[in-house]
Amino acid sequence: MMRYISTRGAAPSLTFGEAMMTGLARDGGLYVPETIPHISPDQIAALVGQSYEDIAFAVMRPYIGDLFTDAEFKGLIAKAYAGFGHMARAPLKQLAPNHFLLELFHGPTLAFKDFAMQLIGQMMQAALAKSGERITIVGATSGDTGSAAIEAFKGLANVDVFILFPHGRVSEVQRRQMTTPDAANIHALAIDGTFDDAQARLKDMFNDFAFRDGVRLAGVNSINWARVLAQVVYYFSAAVSLGAPHRKVSFTVPTGNFGDIFAGYIARQMGLPIEKLVIATNQNDILHRALSTGDYRPDGVVPSISPSMDIQVSSNFERALFDAYGRDGKAIAALMDDLKAGAFHISQGALETLRATFASGRCSESETQDTIRQTLNDSAELLCPHSAVGVYVAQDHLGATPMITLATAHPAKFPDAVEQASGLRPALPPRMADMMTKPERVTRVPNDLAALQALVRERIAR
Repeated sequence: MMRYISTRGAAPSLTFGEAMMTGLARDGGLYVPETIPHISPDQIAALVGQSYEDIAFAVMRPYIGDLFTDAEFKGLIAKAYAGFGHMARAPLKQLAPNHFLLELFHGPTLAFKDFAMQLIGQMMQAALAKSGERITIVGATSGDTGSAAIEAFKGLANVDVFILFPHGRVSEVQRRQMTTPDAANIHALAIDGTFDDAQARLKDMFNDFAFRDGVRLAGVNSINWARVLAQVVYYFSAAVSLGAPHRKVSFTVPTGNFGDIFAGYIARQMGLPIEKLVIATNQNDILHRALSTGDYRPDGVVPSISPSMDIQVSSNFERALFDAYGRDGKAIAALMDDLKAGAFHISQGALETLRATFASGRCSESETQDTIRQTLNDSAELLCPHSAVGVYVAQDHLGATPMITLATAHPAKFPDAVEQASGLRPALPPRMADMMTKPERVTRVPNDLAALQALVRERIAR
């Protein structure tokens, strides 16, 4: 039976269901599988031509233990992806010779988060229906996680959802996706501060065990292992479309919190022939600086036109560090203590291990705009600013191996930035066109733990 252990080594090991419901470990660490299942080249070859749902079942089944039967799990996968606007779910488009775009924006909220969130919503509700329990989900978002969580959990009987987003620092479309749903179990909270502030308050809530247990707190941020697992699937579906396992592929991933690219790392560990995973950052380039210098030193968030990447504390990087340090939980706990004091330094051995798998690059604001304009001109493809960061950085890593850049959001989620760069204003898909006129429900909250906890307690008591 697959067990899950904390990156800081001082929390009990859990089953898949327990890890999914728990989110953050009690020692402050993140859950990872005790061992990574291996998929053989023959098994990868057997995925060629399969539906996205069938690939999802094959890739994720070894991780979930006995939480669901095969038939139940297949049913949950089918329900999760039924609402996507493309039959292929994650189609590939060619941008240039040997450069491909993986479109991850055909879900209900037009962002890659839907792949994980729609499935985790189905899995959590099914598990809670079996146990009769009720949970409180609190999430922090830099723009996309929140709307994906709201879309996945709205109206579900056993769940209350509270989403924290930085006031004034998400696009209007992102905000409206969180504030216009009218389900009574959904609560959008605009916090006075940055995404890093929202994420810090979320972690504070998880680390207050009396509060955590009292409200049955669960997390759906990318700290939740089930989120990472669901994202592993599209690395397999894309790679087999381009000839895996007989042909290697590389991926470039626009990333802020490191969850999406860590899913690619897991796919590689499982046996998918990935040559390079390229980290693409915007001007908030802490991950690029850390890989370049070995120093992980936050220096403040500068707002950008790719706001979902405006992050300086990349939670999921801890999972990659855990492996790079030989799965030494005490070493990771010490690094995270150093981070609280301001910064940490990656040891030479761990840095070499990370560099063997990951490359990195950064993209400035003007380069992002130029890439949106140039890609439309050269390839008739309109990119969102995050996807443009990926395409720009990928161009430094093109070669004989096919490169797949992840397009993480639909351009219509960032219409002002896209129009300014390209002259074209991207339209929302017809199914979402009424969102701009619906009434909004939002509560402005201070960057204060006690005030947030009081609000959560009061709302769930109604």
